[in-house]
Amino acid sequence: MFLFKGPRDQLLVPLQSVCGIVEKRHTLPILSNVLMEKNGETLTLLATDIEIQITTTTPTVGAEKASMTVGARKLQDILRSLPESADVTLALDDKRLQLKAGKSRFNLQTLPAEDFPRMTRVDGQTTRLSLSQGRLKRLLGLVQYAMAQQDIRYYLNGLLLVAKGTELRLVATDGHRLAYAADTVEPTATPMEVILPRKTVIELSRQLADSDEPVEVVLTPTQARFAFGNIELVSKLIDGKFPDYERVIPQHHNKRIQLSRDVLLHSLLRAAILTNEKFRGVRLVLGAGSLKIISSNAEQEEAQEEIEVDYAGDALDVGFNVTYLLDVLNNVSVESVDLHLADANSSALFVLPGNETFKYVVMPMRI
Repeated sequence: MFLFKGPRDQLLVPLQSVCGIVEKRHTLPILSNVLMEKNGETLTLLATDIEIQITTTTPTVGAEKASMTVGARKLQDILRSLPESADVTLALDDKRLQLKAGKSRFNLQTLPAEDFPRMTRVDGQTTRLSLSQGRLKRLLGLVQYAMAQQDIRYYLNGLLLVAKGTELRLVATDGHRLAYAADTVEPTATPMEVILPRKTVIELSRQLADSDEPVEVVLTPTQARFAFGNIELVSKLIDGKFPDYERVIPQHHNKRIQLSRDVLLHSLLRAAILTNEKFRGVRLVLGAGSLKIISSNAEQEEAQEEIEVDYAGDALDVGFNVTYLLDVLNNVSVESVDLHLADANSSALFVLPGNETFKYVVMPMRI
């Protein structure tokens, strides 16, 4: 019974779309598989890790109906290794999947489709919004690097998404720094705040195209659904209380300088070479007309960079983790950034000139 017949990439591209979430080792062996369902001239592929589920489709031939699950990585590796111009045939023969391409033959073990766990669609209170894939991808890029990794405060291992009125806000923090980005959308009827898991955010960012094509977002209190192109990504949400991000963002820092993003980035990169490997600290020493970046390490080595700035206020000497400073500069595509400071015990605030929709806060460190 034929499942698929067509060019290699017609199967490989959708398979790669769903394979990103498949775990290499899982307590449930079937979760290493991809579910393939043929319904006439459409082949549906579905993968899940119980927390996220991705579904996509590809055209095929024939009117048959068939379904089974097969090892996702093995199938992907076989298809990748075939010539780009290869025509591929998938056929179900007893409990094996037979793959043919030219003179190549592969027989793969399958598991029953009815044993494959699917996420059930949640009904009830929903918030719907739509924006272009490119805009959502850009918003995610502005904040996702500030998410925590494996923090005991599980609600930090993700990203807060707030849909309210005509505004969509994305916020991420690991307790040491916070990134905030906002954009306007069509008015949403029901305000909603949800925390997307880290893996969902990274996968979504990877899948979205930098285009004007739309992505439809449906939020419920326990689930988020993103539909774009021929992909649907469904994710469970993190149940927790996200920190009050508005309280964290400084409002009245009086020491303000504008810096070339490129100059600051490369000065920090050079200074970072001689930081302490564990603490990664640099000192920002602000004085009349200059910003010095100073680093040193346990071997008594020292680096000093100096940038000319338009500043005539009080002097300031404050320390920061250089990685956190580099992260923001690597993820904003602008020519210059505004840096707002207060004193040695206060956080730094990065904003973009003439732009109220992005803010990045970094806590100071003692050096």
